[in-house]
Parts: sequence; structure tokens; C-alpha cells
Amino acid sequence: MAVGSKDLTPIDLREFDDARLVDELKKAKGELFNLRFQSATGQLENHGRLRAVKKDIARIYTEMRERELGIGAAPAKGEKA
Repeated sequence: MAVGSKDLTPIDLREFDDARLVDELKKAKGELFNLRFQSATGQLENHGRLRAVKKDIARIYTEMRERELGIGAAPAKGEKA
């Protein structure tokens, strides 16, 4: 069973343009910060969410690196993002 957000599957990430990937990365890092803060103060109810957000961040970084190396490509301008 895969861990992570249902809306950030690798197939969906391939459809995002570069700016959207950066935006999703910022949101995921902000959420991770908040979850870590909740964990430190004892308010975190769902500890599995920490792992899911970390995996989402790794997926985003992987897609960005693949595009950098030329393995994957950003969608064309006319395609759905």
C-alpha cells in the first residue's frame, strides 16, 4: 500500500508544470513544519500523516530531478496542468 496524498501521485506530478511543482513543494514543507510542531507539543493525532507528507516531498523532488536530468519532461504549454 502506498503512503502519501491521494492527489499527489507520480502520474499527477508529471502533469504539473515547473511552477506548480515548486508551489506544491512549498505547501508540503509548510505542512510538514506544522505537523512537526504539533508532534513536539503533543497535539498531533495522526502520526502517519508525517510519513505521508515526507513521501510527498520526496516524490516532488524526484520529479524535479528527473526533469533536470532530462529523464522526464514538463508538459507542453497546451496540455492540461
